[in-house]
Amino acid sequence: MEEAYMIPTSAKEVEKLGWDYIDVILFTGDAFIDHPSFGTAVIARYLQKHGYRVAVVPQPNWRDDLRDFRKLGRPRLYFGVNSGAMDSMVNHYTASRRLRSNDAYTPLGKAGQRPDYAVTVYTRILKRLYPDVPVVIGGIEASLRRLTHYDYWQDRLLPSILVQSGADYLSYGMGERTMLELTRAVEAGRNASSIRKIPQIAVFMSGSSYPADATVLHSFEECSADKVAFAENFHMIETIANMMSPGVIVEPCGDGYVRVNPPYPPATEAEMDSFWDLPFTKLPHPRYKGRHIPAYEMIKFSINTHRGCFGGCSFCTIAAHQGKFIQSRSEKSVLAEIGKLRNIPGFAGNISDVGAPTANMYGMKGRDPELCGKCRRKSCLFPRPCRNLDRSHGRLLALYSRISAMKGIRHFYIGSGIRYDLFLGEDGYVDSTSRPYLEELITEHTSGILKVAPEHTEDKVLKLMSKPSFSLFARLRSEFDRIVRRSGKHCVLVPYFISGHPGCGMEEMRRLSENPALKGIRTEQVQDFTPTPMTTSSVMYYTGIDPSTMRKVFVERDIGMKRKQKSFFFVKK
Repeated sequence: MEEAYMIPTSAKEVEKLGWDYIDVILFTGDAFIDHPSFGTAVIARYLQKHGYRVAVVPQPNWRDDLRDFRKLGRPRLYFGVNSGAMDSMVNHYTASRRLRSNDAYTPLGKAGQRPDYAVTVYTRILKRLYPDVPVVIGGIEASLRRLTHYDYWQDRLLPSILVQSGADYLSYGMGERTMLELTRAVEAGRNASSIRKIPQIAVFMSGSSYPADATVLHSFEECSADKVAFAENFHMIETIANMMSPGVIVEPCGDGYVRVNPPYPPATEAEMDSFWDLPFTKLPHPRYKGRHIPAYEMIKFSINTHRGCFGGCSFCTIAAHQGKFIQSRSEKSVLAEIGKLRNIPGFAGNISDVGAPTANMYGMKGRDPELCGKCRRKSCLFPRPCRNLDRSHGRLLALYSRISAMKGIRHFYIGSGIRYDLFLGEDGYVDSTSRPYLEELITEHTSGILKVAPEHTEDKVLKLMSKPSFSLFARLRSEFDRIVRRSGKHCVLVPYFISGHPGCGMEEMRRLSENPALKGIRTEQVQDFTPTPMTTSSVMYYTGIDPSTMRKVFVERDIGMKRKQKSFFFVKK
């Protein structure tokens, strides 16, 4: 294997390395930041670790003579394409479909450096310029659009992004293992039939010769003609996605079908460590010298401890992309990464975040793995916590203790979200580790503000969100006030809410604003619901049907009324 190198982004950098070929060229809608929080860097470094020459073309200009798509020439194996760390449409537009004025993933926050539907645009250009070179798409935009999906910005159903883009393969979810096997398969010249069976990829195939054991969904055309069919499809997709050992999914479209292979099993601790044990510089590429990239500034001193989320919130895409089952790094791996923070310019001993999608799920899993293997629940917490779930915060507290003891670490904070129903129940604290966790969180790892997300106050809306009753937030506030009072620490509790979610009207927002449990509390954080691909909430928004029950749901689709819902709370105040 060659020694680690700074991933090249230009012909001059490739020439400096003395290369006469490139194995894989990755195109991305983000600026290139060599940090494990950015998928492009992770895939580039992981393939590099296994001996492949990888180059990256960040934010190529798709408007001119397409020189950015030509500058590195033809790769030996394939092109890889992603839109960046966000779906390009979410990146570009607000919930009111207004164009955003900035882009946190671009130098100086400049907007307009990637196209709408970036994966499709980039892929079509590459297929036009290099029709015989395979294109593999991945990342959030491709992953969550792998099957028929509702697109809020066009207000209609779209077929799989494979159909729209013309890509050869789609790597969904977290792609290290998929991309390595796919790269080896292309290099070995394996036939298409063999490659199409690689776990965690999706492909578009002609004809109607489906695998015998596949789950066959309603076709794209049936879903377009019948919202009930689309709701039924989604319920099946979500059920299968949350299983430990799912099968192949087939969705007919036009004169062929999309085949989605089951994912790899949840990554082991050793595999998770291998994804981080890579020579990241943790810096933006030198090409951006002196130019501020907002998204990088937010995460440059952060540490990711695990992947996945078993919360199952209806509006969230984490489980659909990262998986339901928690995949944790070892304490040794986390501590080693923290030790290297001293090499980053400007590090003064303060870690901005030690967490993940849900920070306090680290190390959590089912007590009996066999029961998890049979389970089909989308959430381990809703409508009530699973009895098989081990909610102990003991391992997390032990990790915190070891981080605190590290030389050169002054403070570390938990900037990621937490689930308070992991340590609080209707009868009080869940176990002997729950109170110590909350006390340490508030007194040691919160920089004056503890942000939590009850999302709403009304049980009717919360049920559709798959969130616990608001009464649990009231209990959290009581415990929070007690801890702050006893510690003498100045800290405030800030709840986040969502307006405009299916099931929520002006009356529900009025009740939210008048809830007595919010008296005297900062409640400025209200976000207008945005339907994003592959969420239960977006299916409800489009169909007016709850796909888990097939019952009708009230949906506010008028943009003006959605704005009123969001502003109602502030007007009331």
